[in-house]
Amino acid sequence: MQINALKRISGNIPLLGCALWLTPNAAAAAPRPDPRPNIIVILADDLGYGDTSIYGAGWVRTPQLDRMASEGLLFTDFHSNSSVCSPTRAAFLTGRYQQRVGIVDVIAPHLATPSLDPSELTLPRLMKQAGYQTALFGKWHLGMDVRHNPIKHGFDEFKGFLDGAADYHAHAKGWYDGLELKDQPGYATHLITANAVRFVKRNKERPFFLYIAHQAVHLPFQTPADTVESRRPVPKSEMWNPERIRPIYKVMLEEMDKGIGQILDTVRSSGLAEQTLVFFFSDNGAISAGGSNQPFRGGKFSHYEGGHRVPAIAWWPGTIAPGSRSAALTLGMDLLPTFADLAGMEVPNERKLDGTSIKDVLLRQAALPERRIFFGYEPKLGTAMRDGKWKMIVKEDRVELYDLDQDRGETTNLADQQPERAARMKEEISRWKLATHPPTPTPTP
Repeated sequence: MQINALKRISGNIPLLGCALWLTPNAAAAAPRPDPRPNIIVILADDLGYGDTSIYGAGWVRTPQLDRMASEGLLFTDFHSNSSVCSPTRAAFLTGRYQQRVGIVDVIAPHLATPSLDPSELTLPRLMKQAGYQTALFGKWHLGMDVRHNPIKHGFDEFKGFLDGAADYHAHAKGWYDGLELKDQPGYATHLITANAVRFVKRNKERPFFLYIAHQAVHLPFQTPADTVESRRPVPKSEMWNPERIRPIYKVMLEEMDKGIGQILDTVRSSGLAEQTLVFFFSDNGAISAGGSNQPFRGGKFSHYEGGHRVPAIAWWPGTIAPGSRSAALTLGMDLLPTFADLAGMEVPNERKLDGTSIKDVLLRQAALPERRIFFGYEPKLGTAMRDGKWKMIVKEDRVELYDLDQDRGETTNLADQQPERAARMKEEISRWKLATHPPTPTPTP
């Protein structure tokens, strides 16, 4: 890429006049025939806002994420679409509220949550149609049979597991290579990183979309040393003891952080740093027994901010200003329209996207237009809504209203003090539910 401007190719994307920053490998990087950006998404699992050191007060030092943030853009108000795994992934891959495809809970054998249907228009399918090489390494959790395998959704390559959790060491019964079960010995976090590194090295000459879906720091809590042969049974009384879990959790996060550094180093050494956007976030907040969601209330399985406000970083040397920050209200379903915008891909007009492109947030930390966003987890948690600084949670007859500018810990319910605002937001939630929830099928007589 030339240093005086960032030329957006493909489609009719105009030149963007913006300051660019040199990287050590910039001069050596040779232009590819197709200069559209590579896209890498790194998704952590159950990682809390207060776990890492990127916001300054985390309890686990994460030097590679720190480096990524210092060289890129750190988000302070980024959200997963849900406080649990499957709905967040559905929203990210479709650019729409997960309610539109009926995935409002985790996909598990004991629940009635449907899988992501192969007819859905997904981000990897769009990228593949646009000529991108596509791959997923790690956790899928959007369907556990062959019909819903990632290969059926537009991924050229898939190595990983379909379920919501898996043993970090023993993969013989649940690890896939494409559509086939195929064991890959090793520690899951290391395998996911190694597969991603090999993919980047193999695809230097063409644009690619790489989805790295880490299992860490999700249970079972296992470090690289906790092999099948070395581990001991955990007494039932110790299963959820934070004193047992937190030291393991710390090592798991450190191993993931090291792997992220390896991926960034591979992108640089391959001469692709200025052609590659890397986006990191978590699928929901941490569980209380392991991680930290400070300074926010709640965590995984919660509509409070700790359940869905998650760490997020965008890294693109030469395009994103190093050390920049954004307080824009953004979330996972914004990534599909953003990547489509950056790669010049057209989304069919009849396809309703709920996300919005945050390209200008990435490139110049621009403000976003005001919007209302919703977090539905019916019937378990009810529905939550953000309207600027205001946050509402409604479940059955209980209404909670918080001013996040003054009360980010959501400690003081203002619903009775703000009756007009509360009534208006509650009505907005009702309209949103009618617009996004698929109708319940009528039983056949």
